[in-house]
Amino acid sequence: MTHRFTDRQGRTVTLEEITDENWRAVADVAPADEQRDHVPALAARYLLLSDRGDTWTSLAVRADDTVVGHVMWAHDDQDGSHWVGGMMIDVAEQGRGVGRAAMGAVIALLSALPDCREIRLSCHPANTSAERLYRSLGFGPTGEREDEEIVMSLPAGATTAA
Repeated sequence: MTHRFTDRQGRTVTLEEITDENWRAVADVAPADEQRDHVPALAARYLLLSDRGDTWTSLAVRADDTVVGHVMWAHDDQDGSHWVGGMMIDVAEQGRGVGRAAMGAVIALLSALPDCREIRLSCHPANTSAERLYRSLGFGPTGEREDEEIVMSLPAGATTAA
C-alpha cells in the first residue's frame, strides 16, 4: 500500500533519514515562540538525543524539496508499543497542514512495521493545538502520564484523517 501525504498547498510531505546533506536544515528547525514551553528552541536537541542514545530514530520532514520539520520515533521493548516523539514543524511552515501530513506519514511508517500493535505519543496539556491534531488523527488518552504530559495512543493500522 502506497501512502501519499500532502499539505494544504499540495506539496508532498515525506519523511527521510537524517543524512550528511540534510542534518543542518533539520537542526535549524525552530518552533513558534509560544511553543517553547513544550519543545526545545531548535530541533538540534532532538538530533542529539537520537545521535547520543540508542532509543530514538530521527527523521527529516520534507515538503517537496524543502526540509520543514523533524520527527523521531522509538520502540518500547517493555510493552511493544512504538512512540512518536519530538515532532517539530518550523514556525514558517506552521498552519499549512504539514504537521497533519507528517503525522500521517509517521503513522503509516510505524503501522507498516511487522511488530507494531500500538502507536503512542505524549503532549503537554497546555499544547492544545497538538492535542487537537492528535485527537483528529484518532489518538485517544490512555489515562497515563509521561512526566507532566498526557499519553495518547492509536491502534496500529487505524485509518487516519491525514
